[in-house]
Amino acid sequence: MPNSWFQFKQFKVEQDRCAMKVCTDACLFGSQLPVDANIEYVLDIGTGTGLLSLMYAQLHQTAKIDAVEIDAAAAQQAIDNFTASPWAERIRLHHTAVQDFHNEQTYDLIISNPPFFENDLQSDDAQRNLALHSTALSLEELFSISKQRLKASGQICVLLPYHRTQTAMVIAALHGLHCIRQTSVHQTTQHAAFRSMLHFSTQESAKKEMTIFIKDGQHYTSAFIDLLKPFYLYL
Repeated sequence: MPNSWFQFKQFKVEQDRCAMKVCTDACLFGSQLPVDANIEYVLDIGTGTGLLSLMYAQLHQTAKIDAVEIDAAAAQQAIDNFTASPWAERIRLHHTAVQDFHNEQTYDLIISNPPFFENDLQSDDAQRNLALHSTALSLEELFSISKQRLKASGQICVLLPYHRTQTAMVIAALHGLHCIRQTSVHQTTQHAAFRSMLHFSTQESAKKEMTIFIKDGQHYTSAFIDLLKPFYLYL
């Protein structure tokens, strides 16, 4: 049974009320999000426990983050995690569907670990379905809403199952979003890619393609350690 919490070096994530727990690929995704001085406002779509917002608040010491979550239990858990963190004043939780999230702010960066299994078989657990499946937010809606909410030079980063990579890039392109970095994630050097970390921009540039292996045999790879060392307790 997963722990009811996950302790990082600078913050703790309680997760007993969330269907989706802290996982390695989400942590890897959070660790490599773009950080630059021009990023001031960030939108986290489907924050869940609040993991990505917390990781980004640690990475970027001045960014202001709006985190949106549709599930009531997860939203309250995220609020509690934000409040207990060192960055409570910079992260705001909005309990609503992103389709109904309306404010005057536009964003420099949008981050999302969206529902994974669009059109796949669902379980009898309604909360887990909401977290795992795209019934509440499709890729089409994600990119359409993101384009509307991004600034003219904005960026969006998403974590997806590898098999949805090409579909995501086609849909994003239809909304004027250009893939500038594609990172394929493998469990080991012996495994096929299982996740894609996709980085899109409103500005066109040459796409970089990267590969990350989480483990080499029984041990984390040096690339994984370099990314997660600021976060994981025992790296």
